Amino acid sequence: MAVLLHRLGHSAYRHRKLVLGIWLFVLAALITCVGVFGGKLDDRFSVPGTESQRALDSLSKTLPEAAGASAQIVFTAPEGHRITESPYTAVIARAVAETERAPQVSAVVDPSASGAVSGDRTTAIVQVQYRVQTAEVGTSSVAAIKSAAHAAEGDGLRTSVGGSVFNSKGVHIGPSEIIGVAVALLVLVVTFGSLLAAGMALLPALIGVAAGLSGLLALAPAVSISSTAVTLALMLGLAVGIDYVLFILSRHRQQLARGTDPKESVALAVGTAGSAVVFAGATVIIALAALSVIGIPFLTTMGLGAAGAVLIAVLAAITLVPAVAGFAGTRLAPKPGSRAARRAAEAEGATDAEGTTGRATLGTRWTKWVIAKPLLTVLAVTGILVTLMLPAADLRLALPDNGSAPHASTQRTAYDTISAKFGPGFNGPLLVLAETNDRTTATSSQVGAQVAAKLRTLKNVKAVLPPEPTSDPTQSVVTVLPDSGPDSVRTDRLVRDIRSAASDLRAATGASIAVTGTTAVNIDVSNRLSDSLLPFVAIVVGLSLLLLMMVFRSLVIPVKAAVGFLLSVGASLGLVVAVFQWGWLADVLGVPHSGPVVSFLPIILIGVLFGLAMDYEVFLVSGMREEWAHTGRARQSVVDGARHSVRVVTAAALIMFTVFAGFFPLDDSLIKPIAFALAVGVAIDAFAVRMTLVPAVLALAGRGAWWLPAWLDRLLPDLDVEGSSLQKVVPADSAEPEPVGAGGVRGNSGE
Repeated sequence: MAVLLHRLGHSAYRHRKLVLGIWLFVLAALITCVGVFGGKLDDRFSVPGTESQRALDSLSKTLPEAAGASAQIVFTAPEGHRITESPYTAVIARAVAETERAPQVSAVVDPSASGAVSGDRTTAIVQVQYRVQTAEVGTSSVAAIKSAAHAAEGDGLRTSVGGSVFNSKGVHIGPSEIIGVAVALLVLVVTFGSLLAAGMALLPALIGVAAGLSGLLALAPAVSISSTAVTLALMLGLAVGIDYVLFILSRHRQQLARGTDPKESVALAVGTAGSAVVFAGATVIIALAALSVIGIPFLTTMGLGAAGAVLIAVLAAITLVPAVAGFAGTRLAPKPGSRAARRAAEAEGATDAEGTTGRATLGTRWTKWVIAKPLLTVLAVTGILVTLMLPAADLRLALPDNGSAPHASTQRTAYDTISAKFGPGFNGPLLVLAETNDRTTATSSQVGAQVAAKLRTLKNVKAVLPPEPTSDPTQSVVTVLPDSGPDSVRTDRLVRDIRSAASDLRAATGASIAVTGTTAVNIDVSNRLSDSLLPFVAIVVGLSLLLLMMVFRSLVIPVKAAVGFLLSVGASLGLVVAVFQWGWLADVLGVPHSGPVVSFLPIILIGVLFGLAMDYEVFLVSGMREEWAHTGRARQSVVDGARHSVRVVTAAALIMFTVFAGFFPLDDSLIKPIAFALAVGVAIDAFAVRMTLVPAVLALAGRGAWWLPAWLDRLLPDLDVEGSSLQKVVPADSAEPEPVGAGGVRGNSGE
């Protein structure tokens, strides 16, 4: 692989105008496709094959109003008045008439007909039903409902709007993300000591992100893509795109500082650091693509979309970087006497009798401090991370609703008002579909009444509405209002109780029942994701063990990496539970709602963090392995190997952190916790695990860290991530006397 990438770097450098032109042409074509054919994003969460989804699909044909999108207009009378007073009933009637004229609306139910008036007669709800799903509701229809609600306000009467059509959706790009990119640019300037180099590192990354995002949006007319999938692809593409370019370009500048010809330097950087980039990117792609094995369509799209963004980031790094570097030539070389030039010289400096360089870098000093008492370091870091993991034992999963929206939003006002005046269950009704084999309407109505009577006897049921017929005479729908909110454990238990009672109801009435509705679908999605969590962790950990054994030819390193990865994930989930579920520091961090964690967050976190952890593991440990192969001194190889990598990995982790953290201020109940989890996960894994725990474990293991049984060594393929095969190729093409391995050190790789 290293030889092929070396040739690719040469070719991209020579044909830089063609390479850049192809990328810009593809980007322009994708943007054009988005503009011409771009479809709507679909934020529905469903799990085909579940009871709730099958019943909802049936209702979409026989009673579209029950399966379609919904909206609510909440009217609250002034203090000292009742909403049933004639002036207010007239205003509500006008609002109902105006709402009925809104596009796509199939039914508007006046509170006087539905009985949706609070017990204290201060609040009333107008129910709006659509025959289409939320993703298909046009903005003009939503705007018409808002207009009708706003026109009704006056003389102390307050209104708010809610329902599924007002759920947060869309791709969010705002000031916080721009600040994140600006901070990333600042980190690049500090790392390279050059504004030109920092700008040239950012350019390929941004082109790759734009291409990946445009490509994903161009698929929207043909594939169901959620706004969360697009935002996740943007988040990941931006973070890994900058990091991968940083790894290759920093190697290129080190070699330029030693006087290497620019063309050969780029090829060497792509062949060595680029090999590690391809491997690291492949691990991220595999982990994200593995989300498809869970069998949930929206999660599959999310994983494949993010994997596609990472793939394009890798392609941009190994093709655009050498092309852009070709335009810069020797101008990318650090200026003589500059800090960057001194660092490059120090990286090549000879070691003294004790194996140390003349001037210790910050990475060297940190590593020496960490391994001075390695057992104490291991115990301290492990103890801290295990403590952070403890809240994760209380992890509860659910999909967010308008109760997670920002406090100032109209949908949150409507949600809170309904919960206070009608009970929390009014925001998450359950639909029970009863089906018989008898096609007479009277029988269906009678069965529906019997089902409703049975449901009233169950715990946590506040009210059961009369059965509603559908266009199919064998069906009737019973609406159940729980006594608890949609994301409550008690509501989950009620769904289980209804399903447990299905056999008794079938024996008594001959009817089969199924629990459905948005609340039941969300519960089924969350339960499926919870059940998939442990198998997915097993797949990812097993994959990490296999990949790292192939890369480092060791048993200790893969086991240590897998344990460190689990500690990082556990600590990140613990912090997420503490902040978003328990509400610790919620006001300080601007978290609008404390409750269950977004149901697909743990799986997304595991998939993404696995790939990023492998990134840092490869870039840090490959340098240590090369030093070990060159010197045979186990402890000193840890120090010298870290000396070449810590600075770049620190910069990469800071960039990742700032990019993810840039999405945290968004008022989006899906993106905010994911951004928080990824930001803290990257920080924990890079600084606590890879830069602290890893050197300490390797120092403790000594020579045993690099041992692999001979029979296993023969079985495992050689991935050549370090680029050792370039030893046979480069000397014939370059004036450089010795090749540069992935660890940034000249000399024998030991292969």
